[in-house]
Amino acid sequence: MLRLLRSLHAWAGAFLSLLLVVLGLSGTLLVFKKDYVRLVIPEARQSVSLAPENVATALNAIEGQFGREDLRYVLLAEPGFALHKVMLHGGGAAYTDQSGSVVAQWQKNGRFEEWLFDLHHYLLAGTTGKTIAGLAGLAAVLMIITGLIITMPLLRRFAWRIWPRTAARRDLLEQHRDLGIIFAIPLALFTLTGAAIVFSAQAKSILAAVTFSQPKPFERPIAEGGAIDWLPALTNAQAQFPSASMRIVSWPRSGNAPLSIRMRQPMEWHQNGRTYVFIDPATSRALAAKDAQRLSLGERAFHAIYPLHSAGIGGRWYDFATALSGLVLAILGCGGLWTFSIRLYRTRARQRRGAHARFGDGAVS
Repeated sequence: MLRLLRSLHAWAGAFLSLLLVVLGLSGTLLVFKKDYVRLVIPEARQSVSLAPENVATALNAIEGQFGREDLRYVLLAEPGFALHKVMLHGGGAAYTDQSGSVVAQWQKNGRFEEWLFDLHHYLLAGTTGKTIAGLAGLAAVLMIITGLIITMPLLRRFAWRIWPRTAARRDLLEQHRDLGIIFAIPLALFTLTGAAIVFSAQAKSILAAVTFSQPKPFERPIAEGGAIDWLPALTNAQAQFPSASMRIVSWPRSGNAPLSIRMRQPMEWHQNGRTYVFIDPATSRALAAKDAQRLSLGERAFHAIYPLHSAGIGGRWYDFATALSGLVLAILGCGGLWTFSIRLYRTRARQRRGAHARFGDGAVS
């Protein structure tokens, strides 16, 4: 049974290796996405104020430059990252400074960090690539489990070693084993949460079942259309949750849809929060609010998945732990493929020698 498990682990790893390398390395680099933007765009390093009057000034300028019809939403600046990110219909996007002036604009994947995000989440292949990445995450979880089962009889040989002693296949296999054991828990965490993000509906159902809680029904209110008076709209939204910070402003999807303002309360893990205030554009009045702290246990558990996967919590230490785990995933993928290739080459070489020997024996007789 153990021999069969080893064979399955080796062959599955060989097929998954390239995907794991791509996902691991791209995930590692994405941890430092904002650091990169701060490095190349000086405006990202400025001070940040999310007071309603300052955000209203920026949104008025953004509407004036792009036109309301082309705007989808704006991801607002935050402490340590002073750029508003404007998302446009048709796939375009832009960064603006605190006043709403454009400092960079691009179409889909027109910037390195955007291309990297698309590579990690969608494998540059849209919905199909996203599904493949999710399946790779689930397969990686199974690889971790089977790898631990395989190494259990060899635990006495385990060493806290992350670098192979030599380039010999035996030493590479030992490094593969030791790295897998050392990073088993963080790797399982990141691959499982990545798969849960892709298969969100299934993850929500599982969490609802295991927490014995069901999502609380909520319907978006109906609003009147009209031009948005940003200052009173934002002021009324902030008044609903005074301690929360505004994160995403979404324009109405249709004529009777409300303005949506997404907020993050102090106790929320998610980088952009899961608290919503819905504003009537015609009156700037708050029509309804969705408090993330009052969601069901299953919903709150699901909303913790994304920050766990994307290093949204824990500060710099968690950033480096996330980046290191992505790097280890890539190393395991490369090392596993290399040692498997060596083994396959040697096996076929032995088979060829055996075939030549048999052919020679037959010719002599």
